[in-house]
Order: sequence, then C-alpha cells, then structure tokens
Amino acid sequence: MFLKDFEVRWSDVDANRHLANSAYINFMSHTRMAYLTQIGFGHKEFEQYGIGPVVFYEHMYYFKEVFPGKPIRVSLEWKGLSEDGMFFEFHHNFYDYKGRNVAHCEMMGAFIDMKKRSLTGLPKEILDVFLQEERAEDFRFLTKEDTRKFAKIPKDLA
Repeated sequence: MFLKDFEVRWSDVDANRHLANSAYINFMSHTRMAYLTQIGFGHKEFEQYGIGPVVFYEHMYYFKEVFPGKPIRVSLEWKGLSEDGMFFEFHHNFYDYKGRNVAHCEMMGAFIDMKKRSLTGLPKEILDVFLQEERAEDFRFLTKEDTRKFAKIPKDLA
C-alpha cells in the first residue's frame, strides 16, 4: 500500500469548516501522481509515451469530519488492471493523525492516447512495471464490462 501525507490547509476547507469534497478529490489525484512518479511513470513519461490517465468515476464514502490543523494520510491500493493496462482501479483510504479511517474512495480510470483522444493500452515496458507492483488482496484483472457495471448512459438536453 502506498501512503501520502497531507496538511489540511485553510483553502481545503468548505463553508462548514471541514475538509471540502473537492479537497478529497485533489488529495487522491496528488497521491496517484506521486505513486506513479515513484514507480517511474510521472509527467515526463506520460509526455514521452503520449498518454495520460482519465478518471471514469470516483465513489466517495465519508465516515468522519476532517478539520484543519492536523495532517491526514491518503492510501492507494491497486484493485484492478486490465491485461493490456488500459483500465485501472484504485482504492483510496483517508486516515486522520491517529490512524482512524475517515473516508474511502473507489475509483476507476483508463489511459488515453493524447493525440488520437481515444483509450489505449500501456506500452509493454510500463505495463511490466505495473504488473510487478504490490496489489490488494482482492485484486482482479479488469475487462471492458467492469467499466460499465454502473450502466450510466449520457442523456442530452436536446
């Protein structure tokens, strides 16, 4: 499990004076990029290979309020990856300074070819690194059907 520590800043707080939902999203994104950079797949490599990550969904579950003045820790666990590396699933947990789990998020995403603007699998050398990384106990290989499990379809105004 990868862990990243954060200071809860005044700008991370909403009108209720607790951690804003947008701050949770930002902390998770920062955690994912810190993790990917640590394993050798940061912004430079994204540019080199012409790919980038996209988020399909982030399902948040809040357990306890988080306030400024105390640090929080965000975890990242590999829950799933497609065989070609196109699709991925991470779970994040948020812990307060005492190690109590205050929130949980399930997120799924994919990699996109930045020129074609379409989903793409990973280059073999990157996929090989991902396949060697620590995985959650219930890790599974994802299929396209896994990305459609919530069956949400766009409904235009027209």
